[in-house]
Amino acid sequence: MRRISSQMNNNNTQYNLRLQESRRNKISNQIGTQQRITALRDDPIAAGHLVKYQSYLNRVDNFEKNAQVLTDQFAYREGYMTNSIEVLQRVRELAITGANGIYTKEDYSNMATEVNELLGELIQNANAVGPDGTSIFAGTNTTARAFDIEMGAVPGSSIPLIQAVRYNGTIDVNRVEIDENQYITVDNAGNRTFWGECQSLFGGRDATNWVVQDDAIIGVDGQRIFLEAGDNIYALVSKINASGAAVKASIDPVSHGLNLITTDARQLWLEDVSGSALHDLGIIKDSTQKPPYNLGDSVRVSGGSLFDTVIALRNAMLEGDSEAIGGRVLMSLDSGISTLTARVAKSGSEYERVQNDILRNSATALNVTGQISREGDLDITQAITDEKMLEYTQQATLSNAGKMYSSTLLNYMR
Repeated sequence: MRRISSQMNNNNTQYNLRLQESRRNKISNQIGTQQRITALRDDPIAAGHLVKYQSYLNRVDNFEKNAQVLTDQFAYREGYMTNSIEVLQRVRELAITGANGIYTKEDYSNMATEVNELLGELIQNANAVGPDGTSIFAGTNTTARAFDIEMGAVPGSSIPLIQAVRYNGTIDVNRVEIDENQYITVDNAGNRTFWGECQSLFGGRDATNWVVQDDAIIGVDGQRIFLEAGDNIYALVSKINASGAAVKASIDPVSHGLNLITTDARQLWLEDVSGSALHDLGIIKDSTQKPPYNLGDSVRVSGGSLFDTVIALRNAMLEGDSEAIGGRVLMSLDSGISTLTARVAKSGSEYERVQNDILRNSATALNVTGQISREGDLDITQAITDEKMLEYTQQATLSNAGKMYSSTLLNYMR
């Protein structure tokens, strides 16, 4: 029941005026922001959908940016690898020429000079730096120079030449998210890209009576292998072969030591993560020495990098050894070119995959943007119409209020 009083008309008029002002203010805010939902209470269900859509759109935008960065990295990387193949093809031509054995020592010296320059070009490619200043072929150690060179005296040369090239990066990989819970593995390890042959390691220490004393963890080519107290050499070989690492282990039938060989062209990466199992076997030095140049003194290693092959070719030419040029060196060159070609093919495949991801994410972003627009965008025509109707209503209310309170002071002075 409502009370009838002299203040009722005034109160009703003031209430409706405030209500109309509130509605006009809400529509004005919507028109200003061009958003239908300015507060959660406007449409709770649509607001919930809108938050999810906007969050997903942000993730899709990040996926697309990640993919675009990867395409740039793959393009730069492939360019340097392709140029390296061209360098190696020229080196191979010189090797085939030098294998004929009909040239004089002076001729071989001239060839060696060109091979040495091509070696410098190959090292320059391996130490390439991207537009962001990071090393392309140093794995995850992007702030370091990928390969260090060692200069020294070489028989047949009157000046110091490059004697060895040592990898200074890591074998760790980056996992970049390019779709919802979908990652692409980026492997920029230079000791895989610029490696010439499968590497073999032959342990010189008899491991027949070797037993793990305490639980230990070893690292083989980036894979962690857990050893338990009491494991013998046979258990170690079995665990290495079952680890998924690109390495096969066996027991030498003569020395009874541990033998390791990579399944493709790469440098072995061995370390004692916990304990001293590999050190006790004589495979590596103590844990203060970091891989990959931490192999034990009794270990014999075969299979080198592309730089080792080119250095061997240059040295053979300086010595005039045509037999070495046409045999071991040429075989290593062919293996290295094949490895580098496979890496280029892999890089090209990754580039195409990432390009497809960019196109898909771009289309997904458009679809999600449409959903956001459907849930949150304002129908500007309807909003302007509603605002005008509220304006007319407010004017009518003010007009009626003016007629109800038309009395003035002059009415009492008559």
